[in-house]
Amino acid sequence: MMGELVNRIWSRPRGEWTRVLRNELPSLADEVVENLRHRIPGFAELLEDSERDKVRWGVEQALLTALGHRKAGEDGAGEQAAASGEEALAEVPPERARRDLFEALIGEVAVSERTLVELSRAARWPLPETVQAIALPTPGEAPQLAAVLGDTLIGAVGDELCLLIPDPDADPGPTPDPGTAAAQEGEKDPEREPTPAEPGTRAALETALRGRTAAVGHVVPLNDAASSLRWARRLLTLAPARSGPEARVLFVDDHLSMLLLLQDESLVRALAARWLKPLVGLTPRQSERLQMTLLAWLEGGGAPEAAKALKVHPQTVRYRLRQIEKLFGPGLRDPRIRFELEMALRGRRLMAQVDRIRRHASRVSRRTRTGAPPGVRPLGIAREARVNGL
Repeated sequence: MMGELVNRIWSRPRGEWTRVLRNELPSLADEVVENLRHRIPGFAELLEDSERDKVRWGVEQALLTALGHRKAGEDGAGEQAAASGEEALAEVPPERARRDLFEALIGEVAVSERTLVELSRAARWPLPETVQAIALPTPGEAPQLAAVLGDTLIGAVGDELCLLIPDPDADPGPTPDPGTAAAQEGEKDPEREPTPAEPGTRAALETALRGRTAAVGHVVPLNDAASSLRWARRLLTLAPARSGPEARVLFVDDHLSMLLLLQDESLVRALAARWLKPLVGLTPRQSERLQMTLLAWLEGGGAPEAAKALKVHPQTVRYRLRQIEKLFGPGLRDPRIRFELEMALRGRRLMAQVDRIRRHASRVSRRTRTGAPPGVRPLGIAREARVNGL
């Protein structure tokens, strides 16, 4: 019983230990009393001569002593002992408290506001109104990024390095008058030396993360930090792995529709199979050509626009559209069906892109494990991956 309680306490962030102890202690004390009553001869008779509440209180004090929340021989109610446990939270080293706060903010289990405040105080990290997450595939870069990005929370989720930036859209305050600034800075000319970007702005993040593959989540309220991190990590899995000058910083805000469409890959494939069924009887080359033409027509709104997007003659597009109309019938005039078709075509294109990225990553991973030379990257991977901005 005691081992189970300790495991439940230690499985939670340090800031929740007192809360778990308060919730679990009464039931555990009752269980101890019942075990004593049934297993120790004469204990049942002793209980009859004593008030049960006092017996349970004594057991609770013994459990608190065993768990280190109360010194042996110390008087005081269970609440007072628990309070001493709360005071101990303030003594948690700031680095440990920062890790616990990070886990509390991104965890699946809701954490009380009081717990967050306690962890925030111990971590010396004031709770912001909004946060923005960053995910990188290289956990070893934590010290460098901490120095560049400033007062951020840093933690590891799986094999990825994750950060939480406080108040990325916060107003930095009034901009000093150029004349006053010039007077204070002496020879400095504010027109020649623009004010650097604030730490949380897009330009500052792109500068700080230059040369790295990274995904930046959307700005969310503090209690929704897990959402920003989840979508940043998801975007990172959809991005081709690059390094050096080819590495890019991706922003969730630029790929919202793609992430929404790909949040369930099984449904995307089912949608494509449902609405693109008329193309099943064609050869792969014919099917691909008609899919590209139909999507260009749906996105552009007409044959000339589709021809421009595909870089073919408008008459070629009109010929293909007549074939498409024979396959799909008059339903192409229905706005709802056109919407479904466009989602199906976009989804299939995105899934093909994701499959290529995964195959490429799998080949790189195998070469890394076997120690084989990296070789030449397959022609077209970078170009194909730039579809939809990736």
